[in-house]
Amino acid sequence: MKRRDFIALIGGAAAVWPLAARAQETERTRRIGVLTADAENDPEVKTRLAAFQQGLERLGWSEGRTVRIDYRFGANNPDHYQSLAKELVRLQPDVLFAIATPIAVAFQRETRTIPIVFTTVSDPVGSGLVASLARPGGNLTGLLLYEEGITGKWLAMLKEIAPGLSRAALIANPRRTPYDYFVRSAKSVAPSLAIELVPSPIENAADIERVIVSFAREPNGGLVVLSGTPIEHRDLVVAIAARYRLPAVYYWRPFVVAGGLMSYGIDLNDQSRQAASYVDRILRGAKAADLPVQAPTKYETVLNLKTAKALGLEVPPSLLVRADEVIE
Repeated sequence: MKRRDFIALIGGAAAVWPLAARAQETERTRRIGVLTADAENDPEVKTRLAAFQQGLERLGWSEGRTVRIDYRFGANNPDHYQSLAKELVRLQPDVLFAIATPIAVAFQRETRTIPIVFTTVSDPVGSGLVASLARPGGNLTGLLLYEEGITGKWLAMLKEIAPGLSRAALIANPRRTPYDYFVRSAKSVAPSLAIELVPSPIENAADIERVIVSFAREPNGGLVVLSGTPIEHRDLVVAIAARYRLPAVYYWRPFVVAGGLMSYGIDLNDQSRQAASYVDRILRGAKAADLPVQAPTKYETVLNLKTAKALGLEVPPSLLVRADEVIE
């Protein structure tokens, strides 16, 4: 072999080797740790996680080939969240996906280096997860569930469909959501609607029954069922509201599908798909600190006319025309 041919061969190999190395690095299986506060066997939870995985697939991440996803479920037991977060952090994933405020907080306690993408978080600044929505600044970012003013909207909807309403119970598990965040918003609006607020924190099914039954002893009441009320209790909440003929507004559509009166909120399945895009960007080199927290841009109103009729309520045309979905 002539000397110049040998040099050309070595030079060509040197040029090809970095490309091969980069390809190998790109193709290595990445790891994602997912922790949700909910129970594994709930159909709505399964649908949300499937939406997240579908979002990843659309962006080129194939489960079992280019990405491995480790799932853990809090089963609505806040006492287990920290140990599950620790378990996932020990696996040293490339990115963590946190579903609910206490889950994001639990991850943050375990790591300040592994990127964390969150959803179903309503007050990330007040909860200490990010420095600001525009510039998170640490290893967390994600999608905002509800802005503070949402509670005022829920109260106004209750008053619109039940003009005689004068009391409203705010129901949620404070260990699942920033409860005070929603109460502050409600207090700023309630006087203008002539509504007395009745903060009604709950933790379990027994609490739900006790709180609602006690509240129903006085007339002209209604329920605001906030995020942080586990979706696994939707049938119980809806049944008790129906038993005591209480109009109720819910944070999520599945409560209305189960027989609740109405909801105003975001599509949480769609938010899971959006979260996949943040996970994708981080896996491709973006820093969580530089990705702004996304605020909701689309809300949907769902009405159950059958429930309204059973409660003896006439749905005003103004509310009916705004509905994105009407269940008859």
